[in-house]
Amino acid sequence: METSHRFSRPHLADCVPDLIATARGDKKATLVIQNVRLVNVTSGEILPDMSIGVQGPRIAFVGKDASHMIGTGTRVIDAAGKYAAPGLLDGHCHIESSQITPTQFARAVLVKGTTGGFFDAHEITNVLGLPGLRLMLDEARTTPLAAYMQVASCVPSTGPELETSGAMIGPDEVAEAFTWGPDMIALGEVMNFPGVVFSDEKMIGEIQAALRAGRVADGHYTWPVDDWRLSAYAASGITGCHESVNAQDVIERVRLGMYAKMRRGSAWHDVAESIKAHTEHGIDTRRMMLVTDDRSPESLVDEGHMDFVVRHAIAQGVRPVTAFQMATINTAERFGVARDVGSITPGSFADIILLEGSLVDVHVGMTIAAGQVVAEQGRMTVELPAFDYPETAIRSVHLARDLQADDFVIQAPVQYGELTARAMQVRENHVDTKEERVTVRIDKGRIELDLTKDVCKMAVIERHTGTGNQALGLVSNVGFNKPVAIASTVAHDCHNLMIIGNSDELMAKAGNAVAGMQGGIAVVLEDEIVKLPLPVAGLMSSAPFEEVAEQSRAVSEALVKAGCTMNYAFMTLSLLALIVIPELRLSDKGLIKITEQGFVEVPLFVEDEK
Repeated sequence: METSHRFSRPHLADCVPDLIATARGDKKATLVIQNVRLVNVTSGEILPDMSIGVQGPRIAFVGKDASHMIGTGTRVIDAAGKYAAPGLLDGHCHIESSQITPTQFARAVLVKGTTGGFFDAHEITNVLGLPGLRLMLDEARTTPLAAYMQVASCVPSTGPELETSGAMIGPDEVAEAFTWGPDMIALGEVMNFPGVVFSDEKMIGEIQAALRAGRVADGHYTWPVDDWRLSAYAASGITGCHESVNAQDVIERVRLGMYAKMRRGSAWHDVAESIKAHTEHGIDTRRMMLVTDDRSPESLVDEGHMDFVVRHAIAQGVRPVTAFQMATINTAERFGVARDVGSITPGSFADIILLEGSLVDVHVGMTIAAGQVVAEQGRMTVELPAFDYPETAIRSVHLARDLQADDFVIQAPVQYGELTARAMQVRENHVDTKEERVTVRIDKGRIELDLTKDVCKMAVIERHTGTGNQALGLVSNVGFNKPVAIASTVAHDCHNLMIIGNSDELMAKAGNAVAGMQGGIAVVLEDEIVKLPLPVAGLMSSAPFEEVAEQSRAVSEALVKAGCTMNYAFMTLSLLALIVIPELRLSDKGLIKITEQGFVEVPLFVEDEK
């Protein structure tokens, strides 16, 4: 295995003389790929018997015969009729959600054919602020990926009156981040959509800062799409959104000039319904994109990354070339970088994948990034350098004190009897929850859980500065049928300490275990504890992704033992503190509900509602 240097992605202007000389044959190519079936995403064709000539990191020639540019130093690859497609691009992804650092993420996805992405690092930014975002950018630049970063727009996701994050980002910070380089590509998803629609000064200022810097703004809109509010949101300059869960969501966004991002994460299965905008309603696909949003480490190993999403779209009836367009050129055009990535065309970066078997299989046999072969047959062929994190990044969990069982007692307004309470009902393979009214038994002024009723407690505890601030709520439909608790500092998006369980003692034990690891996940059963350390901002591990995937798998298996059989259950549970997603969520400040007017705090007990 070769040791990589810093992967170079120079500006096209600096490469023009060499590219033209190579196309003429005066300068010999560094790499030539012959005898390919070219997946031409710009014309929508499959072109047989094609050759690709590469000079350094960029493509110089695409045509029938590249023999005139082959010299003694040229690496020649005979593709033997295999399909050559552009490297896949993820148009909306949070690296931190894969619980691995950018270096390990690159190792995990390059072998699957992903050569670039548009990464919204709002997870680490909510913990460490702009320094955290800068760490992600600096590390991503050391990998072969065409890694474009977005400036986190919602830190916190709404406002400090509703939740506590580790930092605050406003218009000035957004403007500063855009000075770091052209690979700071866009404003990340604007999740405070009520703030945009009703002209919150901070949110409007951030969008204006992005537009003035010549960048685009990404969205996150979950209100119904059939009234004036979506137009107001689009009028702000936000031109992309990944919260389409059905065909109508896609159609209305596209009609307003937005890019509709269709998501197939580990636990967010939205493509099957949203793609019907094209397969059943005939909507033009040029503003439709395939994205992952969040992929767990074991799903990267077991299913794949963008290769999996493209394969899934094809299985829904999308023409293969069209599916590839949704994961390459459409994405590049959305972010204004189609001159560099997204197609196999002269002048573009040589980000190319060779496919084994049929086009519908999307089985990647070789990955070329910036003109270098970086992976073959599922293995990396280059060694990526290690990245060192500062002490501030690996010691980010600060609790006021050790947790005790009494911290999870939910006091009731009566001493005995039954009361009606609100519970967050989780939904398998969906990001949203439903508000469920549950009947709870009260004994000596406290809620007493019944294991047979599938209702458990949830706590969110501030962990950034050790204030001790916390809130308690109820969760239903998790499936727990024996004493258990799960604690995690991965709790979107403020990433406070979240604990879910049906035993106060086990909840305290799980929370203390996570704090002792300086972040991560712990599942505690009566006779077992399973841990996944995530010391980088309490979100990521720098260990090899294969190792993290196995630890994550152990967490999933422990949840199954406790009765929780949801697909990639942790991914769903980790969203229960993300208050910008309907319908009911819990922050460290209280129980938050999305209404027609925006975000409001509601009481746990229905009887307490005024």
